[in-house]
Amino acid sequence: MNKKNILLVIVLAFLVTHTTWAQEKLLNRANQRYQEYSFSPAIDIYKKVIDKGYVSADLLKNLGNSYYFNADYKEAADTYKKLLAEYGNDIGPEYYFRYSQSLKSLGDYKASKEMMSKFSGLTADDVRAGFFKGEKDYLDEIKKNSGRYDIKSFDYNTVYSEFAPSYYKAGLIFSSDRDTGNLARYRHTWNSKDFLDLYKVDTDSLDHNHVTKLGEDVNTRLHESTSVVTSDGKHLYFTRNNFKDGKYITDENGIIRLKLLRATLVDGVWTNIQELPFNSDSYSTAHPAFSPDGRTLYFASDMPGSLGQSDIFSVTVYADGKYGTPKNLGSTINTEARETFPFISSDNVLYFSSDGHPGLGGLDVFATKIESGKYDRAVVNVGEPVNSKMDDFTFIFNEDTREGYFASNRDEGLGADDIYAFVETVPLKLVCDQAISGTVRDKITNEVLVGATVKVIDEDNEEVYTTITDSNGNYKLSIDCNRGNFVRALMQGYVPSEEYLGKSEGKPNIIDFYLERDQVTAGFGDDLAKLLQLSTIYFDFDKYDIRKDSEIEVQKVIAAMEKYPSLRIKVNSHTDSRGKDSYNLWLSQKRAESTVTYMISKGIAESRLKGEGFGETKLINKCENGVHCSAKEHEKNRRSEFIILE
Repeated sequence: MNKKNILLVIVLAFLVTHTTWAQEKLLNRANQRYQEYSFSPAIDIYKKVIDKGYVSADLLKNLGNSYYFNADYKEAADTYKKLLAEYGNDIGPEYYFRYSQSLKSLGDYKASKEMMSKFSGLTADDVRAGFFKGEKDYLDEIKKNSGRYDIKSFDYNTVYSEFAPSYYKAGLIFSSDRDTGNLARYRHTWNSKDFLDLYKVDTDSLDHNHVTKLGEDVNTRLHESTSVVTSDGKHLYFTRNNFKDGKYITDENGIIRLKLLRATLVDGVWTNIQELPFNSDSYSTAHPAFSPDGRTLYFASDMPGSLGQSDIFSVTVYADGKYGTPKNLGSTINTEARETFPFISSDNVLYFSSDGHPGLGGLDVFATKIESGKYDRAVVNVGEPVNSKMDDFTFIFNEDTREGYFASNRDEGLGADDIYAFVETVPLKLVCDQAISGTVRDKITNEVLVGATVKVIDEDNEEVYTTITDSNGNYKLSIDCNRGNFVRALMQGYVPSEEYLGKSEGKPNIIDFYLERDQVTAGFGDDLAKLLQLSTIYFDFDKYDIRKDSEIEVQKVIAAMEKYPSLRIKVNSHTDSRGKDSYNLWLSQKRAESTVTYMISKGIAESRLKGEGFGETKLINKCENGVHCSAKEHEKNRRSEFIILE
């Protein structure tokens, strides 16, 4: 008899693959998380410039980054979209990545994936691109986790099928077809009449006759399998084929689906069988497991919203016995193939079986850590000998004793499916801690920044850790290297900076940050052009009228003065060294006056502006009289500065 086919009867035989799924994200909550980020006045300034019809690639970059670092992902996405549409050939790959991240925060996963694909195409050697392409050798990864279990056959196996162990008092409840002799006449359709039943055993007993079948209310002439008893011992949840009033219930394709049921213990007997409210005649629900606190029920299903043949879902169980709405655990856990047989340990580790994640063959057992109700941690193959080239499933584990059980249809078994006992000798490493350290400094002065905030942000833009720099500007933290993280440095009065770290082997890493001053720190004598990150205001040779390509930069200064009515500036204009010194002094004065006149024509009061020409007295390079320089080098000296007076 084909052992593989026997397993296919008791796992979910789901026929319909749902390939579309999206998970909405609460953006308001994310925004509240990052309200403490330093707000840059540049947002208002750049918006004013855009509203006046002046747009450039640099302006959109700066505006998009301002929104991005302040976690306003909707506005960031809108700005980056415009940037890519109008200047897609003139920008670097980083803007595709930030656009992708912004879209992800808005729940638009399809568009986010498209942008990530473009980012990957532009940055073949970037770690993020490598992660996106999924180029890791999964066999090497499985090998690292192998050899951690000592296993032996379950004492109560028979030549028939035993699987689906679950803890019950001092022993187990498990599923078997031992009393029906299905080994010889098993028919692999959903309407076979002789199927699996639930049994219980005291695992400390040496008497094999101590194995007893659960009551007739639970066991019927269809399948009963995969069970869990609540922590108070009052309720038994289990899986059964769709069967009601002595009749088989089929879907439109003639398939008898699986359903979840609950029995109540009354005077030592499991009775009062009730269907769970989210069952259906058109899809299957099966294989129950509870969270350690008993408030969340996990199960497998192909209900609408599934990614693949079967997905793992969770549902809240309320104190009054009612249930919430089932939720798909998401694409980190679920794939287009089968994810099934969940189990949650006391340390909130989710174990499940899958043939969609990289494995050794058939169904493999995987594990992932659940933290803060999220299911986005790395999924880890538990390795050999629990996993094999055959199907390995229904894994359960006691964190206190480090002992557990699982089932497999591997060749060396006694029956069709066999239960195996195991002892974990080396703990499975689910969290990869990587030490990160560094220093935060002022980019211009190189001064260390004491009390700067350094945050770890995950790929869903959620904060997972924060610290501050010490008296030497140093920080230390640890990240989970099984996943991608952003390390972000912030300081009041400075523009935030961040580094992305993808999945890694966990080697210590040093990240030093050099923060640029924010506009809010502007004071007497500062050059507003530098604070606003303006491009240089250039003039043509022997000309003093403002060039078209410089108008947009002057408009930024105008927007700043409109935002801050008390701001007064002095326009300092300069020339290159060509021509007579006296002429250059006159020319630079005309350039300063031209700039001031332009700004007055745009509504800035004359009393708030001054202008002065310096000729060739303040060159910024070597191009003085008698020195041969290119036209580009001379052009750098034909500039205007905007010095804050008040």
